[in-house]
Amino acid sequence: MRQRMGRCRARSCRLCWATSTFTTCSTCGSSARSNRGSWARPPLIRYADDFIIGFEREDDAKRVTEVLPRRFERYGLKLHPDKTRLLPFGRPDNGQPGGKGPATFDFLGFTHYWRRSRAGRWMPSMKTRKARLRRAITAVADFCRRHRHRPVKEQHAALTRRIVGHRNYFGVNGNLRSIALLIRTTERAWHKWLCRRSQRAHLNWKRFQELLRDFPLPRPQIRVQIWTSP
Repeated sequence: MRQRMGRCRARSCRLCWATSTFTTCSTCGSSARSNRGSWARPPLIRYADDFIIGFEREDDAKRVTEVLPRRFERYGLKLHPDKTRLLPFGRPDNGQPGGKGPATFDFLGFTHYWRRSRAGRWMPSMKTRKARLRRAITAVADFCRRHRHRPVKEQHAALTRRIVGHRNYFGVNGNLRSIALLIRTTERAWHKWLCRRSQRAHLNWKRFQELLRDFPLPRPQIRVQIWTSP
C-alpha cells in the first residue's frame, strides 16, 4: 500500500478524510432539517478528522446524533465511541449569580467553557487543557535536566522552539494566563538545572536574570482572536 500510494497520496488521503467528513455532516444536517421543516443551519467546526456541530434545539442534536453513524458507514468510516458525545453548552442567563457557567468540554487540547467578560456578560472561552499543560511543563523540566551540561546558547534555542510552538497553537484570546504559566515554569526549571551544572559556581536569581537579558525567552502572546467580547 505504501509503495503504490507514496507520500503525496498519504497527504491527499488526510484531506479527503476531512472533506468526506464535512460532506457527510452537511448531508446529515440536511436530512434532519427536511424531517422537521426549516431551521438554522448548525455551525460545524472541524480540524482534520475532528469536528463539533452546534445546535440550538436539543431534538435536532439528538436526531443528528442518531443519523451520523449510519452516514459514516456509507464511507467506510466510524465514529470513535469514547470521543463522541452530546452535551449542553448554552449561554447562561446574564442575570445568573455566581461566576461559573454550564458544563465544560475538552477538544483538541483545549478546555471550552463560559466566562464573564469585563462588561460582566457571558462569553465562550478556551484555555489549555490541564493535562496538556502539565505534560508540557513536565517535558520542559525534563529537557532542562537532561541537557543542563550543553552550552547555554543551545539550550536557549531549544527552549525557544518549544515555547514558540506551544504559543502558536494555544495562543488564542482568553488563554494568555496558561501560556504565561508555561513560560514562568520554564524559567524556574532552567534556573534550577543551570545551578546544578557545577557546585563551584552557584547561579543565583540575580545572575540568572542577567543571563535572560542575553538569552531572553519568548513572551506570552495571543496569536489568534477567536472570541469577541460582547
